[in-house]
Amino acid sequence: LIRSLPGLRVPVSSEAKNLGSVSGPNRQRDLCTFCTISLDQEEVFRTKVFDKSVCPFYGEDFYFEIPRPFQCLSFYVYAKSVFQRDLPVGKVSIRKDDLCKYSGKEHWFGLQTVDPNSEVQGKVHLEMRLSEVITENGSTGQHISVRIIECKELPLISGQNCDPYATVSLVGPARSDQKKTKVKKKTSNPHFEETFFFEVTRSYSRRTQFNVEEEDIEKLEIKVDLWNNENLAQDVFLGETRVPVKILQSDHIHKAWYLLQPKGNGNKSKSDDLGSLRLKLTYIEDTVLPSACYTPLCTLLLKSPDVKPISASAAHILGDICRERYEVVLPMVRLLLHNNRFVPFVSAVAALELDNTQEANTIFRGNSLATRCIDDMMKIVGKNYLSVTLKPVIDEICESNKTCEIDPIKLKEGDNVEVNKENLQGYVQKVFSSITQSSSNCPPLMCDVFRSLRHLACKRFPGDPHVQYSAVSSFVFLRFFAVAVLSPHSFQLRSHHPDPEISRTLTLISKTIQTLGSWGSLSKKLSSFKETYMYDFFKSFQEEKCIEKVKKVFFFPPSHTQRSINGFIISNVQKRAQGRKPPGMKTFKKRWLRLTNRELSYHKHKGETSSLEWLEVLSQVSRCNEGRLATFHPSNYTSGAWQCCQSLSSNAPGCKPCTTTMLANLQLDIDCDREAERIFSLLSANDTKLQSMEDACASLAVYQGPQREPEEYSKFTIQEPKETFHTLKQLRNIMEELQRQHNIRNDFFNMETPSRHTANPNLNPNSDYGPSIPNL
Repeated sequence: LIRSLPGLRVPVSSEAKNLGSVSGPNRQRDLCTFCTISLDQEEVFRTKVFDKSVCPFYGEDFYFEIPRPFQCLSFYVYAKSVFQRDLPVGKVSIRKDDLCKYSGKEHWFGLQTVDPNSEVQGKVHLEMRLSEVITENGSTGQHISVRIIECKELPLISGQNCDPYATVSLVGPARSDQKKTKVKKKTSNPHFEETFFFEVTRSYSRRTQFNVEEEDIEKLEIKVDLWNNENLAQDVFLGETRVPVKILQSDHIHKAWYLLQPKGNGNKSKSDDLGSLRLKLTYIEDTVLPSACYTPLCTLLLKSPDVKPISASAAHILGDICRERYEVVLPMVRLLLHNNRFVPFVSAVAALELDNTQEANTIFRGNSLATRCIDDMMKIVGKNYLSVTLKPVIDEICESNKTCEIDPIKLKEGDNVEVNKENLQGYVQKVFSSITQSSSNCPPLMCDVFRSLRHLACKRFPGDPHVQYSAVSSFVFLRFFAVAVLSPHSFQLRSHHPDPEISRTLTLISKTIQTLGSWGSLSKKLSSFKETYMYDFFKSFQEEKCIEKVKKVFFFPPSHTQRSINGFIISNVQKRAQGRKPPGMKTFKKRWLRLTNRELSYHKHKGETSSLEWLEVLSQVSRCNEGRLATFHPSNYTSGAWQCCQSLSSNAPGCKPCTTTMLANLQLDIDCDREAERIFSLLSANDTKLQSMEDACASLAVYQGPQREPEEYSKFTIQEPKETFHTLKQLRNIMEELQRQHNIRNDFFNMETPSRHTANPNLNPNSDYGPSIPNL
């Protein structure tokens, strides 16, 4: 099976210029605009609002893997309105067939008028027939039968399949007879299979040719309108098509597909008056071959964690030659996750990075292969964790919209800085508490990665007692939670960019969370703020308990630094004497449990710690147990059997599964063949760098020969030239074979193309296919 899967990268690092005025007094001067990206009529991305400019620079990057067939990619510029719906300024629409023409290049596009009745897509399949009939009074007449068979590719409405129905009309100068189909629920490809009849004339003269007396057949049209049923609201127009009756020949069936058109062919206003938009698009289509073709590449990549040194592995080489490409790591991370090879690989590349880290306070702060891999892993694996932890408080912040500005320069008239500071402090406390109380929800895979980082950090800097925390907090707070607070829309915590005032509040919260979560001395934390107002605000958080909460978020003590935990006690646990009760003996005895990281024991006397703390530590320690079981017994073992499953052996495996890890669910969502094809495409695009790396390995300078200019090979990480050279040769052979398979496929496709285009006459524009879509 060969699949063609499209993907779109749109750096909206674009600008608009000379945006046209929108209705209303002084609208052009006060224009606040944003840009949206739509796939057909489904919005898939929205930029932030750019304040008061007719030449805004949006400056955002967007990557979208297109999940379904589409016809048109559109960019809309809207003027933000506070008291009414946002007003469209103009649009740029590019048909799918034209995307390759613009891909990889920068273009200025003139904005076109946005007319709600012109935003259409899809096609309708019709069967029509003009027939001669004998009426009841014996006279001869004509009628038209119109069978509406089906529609395809109707637009999504608010991201959902529509509830379409069709109206079929016979229209002319003196008539408009309309009939309606049934509503089809939740589909963009409805099958109607309904036939309607229209009488053309009541009075008719029998001659060799039809001669309409009361109506001019030259002026009659069959009009089909598609609508979305809105129940309580006004129905939404989806498109129309018109077929002249004069094209129908007597007693001949006319059957064709017709592309839906705008109402009245849309509004074709001059685009020069609306301004223009600069875009640079990258459109790619991955041709995914059968799975067997990618087996050698996947095998080579998946054995990367076992290669010594890790820099000679295929996965590391891929990251090394594509350092400037942010999207290169993602397919590799997905492939490793799916095959449960991510933790050993990222541990190896993290160890390599730590070997080159000279100071503990700079640990994992750069944009290295290790940090990029962990960033992508957290976005994939931690998506639900992030939503559970932050979404409720982010929603509260966005919906309550309290003023939190504490910068004296940005305060508005009437603002009270003390009230604002109190509002901000309340929000920060809620976000910080949500994070520090979330460890029980952290996916086990993330726990495994963080435990490995702590172990590696302690091994690299054994004299620094805090490095085990800073190694983790640099990811958890700086690269995960703080970034999600700053841009909640990027992590699906909110549907769109927050309004500017809320965005400012989230920025202040994010800066504070970063500082609270970054490990270091109090003086270093305070000096990390350049602004005096942030320095003063942060003083309210100078408490040792904040530091202790950060330390407890991910309580994964490395094995070589384990210390005994203080006794954690749980009350009201009773010991029961089994068997027959002797006279005068109590059946139950109260005992108190004590937990350390070495043992679990019970005692006659109560300790000092609460049961909640005991349960919290038990949960944290057991969750990170490398030998944790996949099943458990929900009941107890008494009278020689487990009461839940009646198994007689006390060592019998559990009968219920433990909490499913996120990794198990990921395997259902990751298309390994597509990820392998993306990796192949990236390697092919960087073939020159692969060759340079191969030459560097083979050069005499690398093999301790005569010294040459180090620039030839310093761009790459080459620890073991022979091992790296061997891997490069394997990659080269695999790439050549994959390219050969693609060439075979392309040759076969080119041979088949002519017959495929003429196989179905209803899809041939030169036969009976309906009108084509006008230029957008």
